[in-house]
Amino acid sequence: MSAAFRAGDLILLTRAASPQFVRPLTVRVIREIADRHPYEGWAWIDGYELSARGEAVRRRELYILRAGVRRPLVRAV
Repeated sequence: MSAAFRAGDLILLTRAASPQFVRPLTVRVIREIADRHPYEGWAWIDGYELSARGEAVRRRELYILRAGVRRPLVRAV
């Protein structure tokens, strides 16, 4: 995922996105933080950590490797 992150994007963060994600983390993006200048291929995002039920449980600022970001599988209800 190399394009800019947009509000509402759902992303799955694993160790491929950063060593800090020992357990996978699903995040709803609020915005990509443009006024920070990370290394090439990395990004700062502001978003909500989601529970297994898809509810926002905590707001987080995260530093992630773009190439390691995945889209979560969405289950039919």
